[in-house]
Amino acid sequence: MRYTLRQLEVFLAIAQAGNLTRAASELNMSQSAASSALKDLETQFDVLLFDRVGKRLQLSDRGKQLRPAAERLMGMADDLEQSLLNNADAGPLNIGATLSIGNYLAVQMVAEYMSLHPDAPITLDVENTEHIAERVLNFELDVGMIEGEFQHPHLDIKPWRSDELTVFCSPEHELATSDTVTDQQLMAASWILRENGSGTRQAFNRAMRGLLPEMNIALELQHTEAIKRAVQENLGVGCLSLMTLEDELQSGRLVRIQTPERDLHRRLYLILHKQKYQSAGIQAWMDLCQKWSS
Repeated sequence: MRYTLRQLEVFLAIAQAGNLTRAASELNMSQSAASSALKDLETQFDVLLFDRVGKRLQLSDRGKQLRPAAERLMGMADDLEQSLLNNADAGPLNIGATLSIGNYLAVQMVAEYMSLHPDAPITLDVENTEHIAERVLNFELDVGMIEGEFQHPHLDIKPWRSDELTVFCSPEHELATSDTVTDQQLMAASWILRENGSGTRQAFNRAMRGLLPEMNIALELQHTEAIKRAVQENLGVGCLSLMTLEDELQSGRLVRIQTPERDLHRRLYLILHKQKYQSAGIQAWMDLCQKWSS
């Protein structure tokens, strides 16, 4: 065999970091050792894996073609190493989730996963839909859990479970005592919403199709808790996933507004890179997701 797993590991680390120094640091190698490993790999096969753009190393066309195969091979090697070391039934796992899922659902799932696989390291990163999808595409995350609809030819997008958005306000808001609200009342309200690029905002925009040009978007915030606090202060009306509002609605700190003219149901999705090796850890997580699908 004319290449080593260490050379592939360096290649993949540089592909993710875009920088030789940072990749070497992540692998606990000297910069010169990482550089030599990459140079030896390129020389042995007379191939250029990266284009040098200033201080950054960007994958060349050939490097992009080879990366998925290298990712799969390293995934298989990691599984084998885990089996040799401690007979673990699941290896390291990196999960990404959008804000509503990450803060109100995925943490409980991670806790259950850790109880089932105590020797398997797991990380959970929480970002909006666009960032999660980008990191899955870049092989930085093994599985993404997203709220928004997303299409990409390299992603396997699996419908997971149903969810419902709800419109809500402060108990002091004029709509708090209304049994239902009309489209005209929705257009007259001031809104506090998630930012564009989030799955929640995407679902809101779809549900309010036809009304959006006339709606008053007073604030756009990146965090669910900030939106809830602003609405509690009666700065406007909000719209978030029902699972993020249970405590506040039950305690009366916020009031749910019924919007029968608008469909606020949506689907949550799991996303994986089509060319990523399905490790034991990924398979174990997908089994857990199936358990949590309703």
